[in-house]
Amino acid sequence: MKIAHLADAHLGFRQYYRQTSNGINQREADVANAFRAAIADIIKAKPDAVVIAGDLFHSVRPTNPAILFAFDQLHRLRQGLPDAPIVIIAGNHDTPRSTETGTILKLFETLGIDVAHDEARRLVYPRLDLSILAVPHQVWFTSPRPVLEPAGKEQHQVLVIHGVHENLPYADRAMDQGTHVLTDGDLSQGKWSYIALGHYHVRMEVRPRAWYSGALDYVTTNPWGELKDEEIRRVPHKGWLLVDVDKGVPVFKPVPAARRVFDLDPVEASGVSAADLDSLIAQRIGGIKGGLADQIVRIVVYNIPRHIARELNHRAIREYKAQALYFHLDLRRPEGERDSGLVPTGQRSTLRQILTSYLHNRPLPGDLDRESFQRLGMDVFDDIEREAVER
Repeated sequence: MKIAHLADAHLGFRQYYRQTSNGINQREADVANAFRAAIADIIKAKPDAVVIAGDLFHSVRPTNPAILFAFDQLHRLRQGLPDAPIVIIAGNHDTPRSTETGTILKLFETLGIDVAHDEARRLVYPRLDLSILAVPHQVWFTSPRPVLEPAGKEQHQVLVIHGVHENLPYADRAMDQGTHVLTDGDLSQGKWSYIALGHYHVRMEVRPRAWYSGALDYVTTNPWGELKDEEIRRVPHKGWLLVDVDKGVPVFKPVPAARRVFDLDPVEASGVSAADLDSLIAQRIGGIKGGLADQIVRIVVYNIPRHIARELNHRAIREYKAQALYFHLDLRRPEGERDSGLVPTGQRSTLRQILTSYLHNRPLPGDLDRESFQRLGMDVFDDIEREAVER
């Protein structure tokens, strides 16, 4: 028996400022096209069942166009696979903060789709000898919590769950304080045929027969971090998984990318003139396969003094930004030019100094490295600060 496993579509995701000819945010259109391609591929593959492991939408209150698009595509999926169970769970992006707020996911029940949005549901499909325990994000904040164990006499026992696994990189766990951390112990209570995970956007096996399918596109504010994780895990594409449940083995099905994300080789600016830095930046951009146009690109320049940064060819930089969908020249000053976080008595602290002090003094669990924690926090601050300046 085969199951299609996808997650983290984040429909309605918007980023940057370019729009399509129809007035739609370009990244929102990219994300919609990725979902459309995945649905077409799933219909073609003809799995016995389909599971969507959370974060179908990027927001708990998606826009009307995003809702209509999702309904249209899921209706298309239901028509293409009329006999296949389709199961959707709510992820953290789909889950209202207040229990009094409804969820749009219930709309899809009218298509004959099984939705788990506020409590765990055990779904049994006798024709397939299949039992699915669907566990949405909300259950980790209610009592009692579900017991993650197979039940019934069905041969195929599948768990669909959305959360942060303890084996994820430190940064991904640190950035999700409001999300339950899944342990190997949580997932090893009984013999599961397969565990379909959602939330982490890079394809990953966390234990035998337990996989994150990854997202269908880069739908975070930090695609560079995803690129690094993909490099480490040697998974350079986005897509979904077609799973042989009897064997517990998934086959990766890539989704064509609307555009590529590049984190070009960094530039070291120590002792380098502005003119030479301009040349190095141009060389990096010239090496992009297929060119800069319409791509998402970052170049980090380390140890660049303020006066050298001012002397760069900003006209050329503006031209790079005009060509790319998004071009991020990440200028990082030498350590000596950064705020130390120590504020003389009587002087008002800057926001950077306040954050530096907080990260330095905040109590941390014993297994978390403080230096990595501080670096992550300041990197996020720098990204937000640079985006504000560029607007």
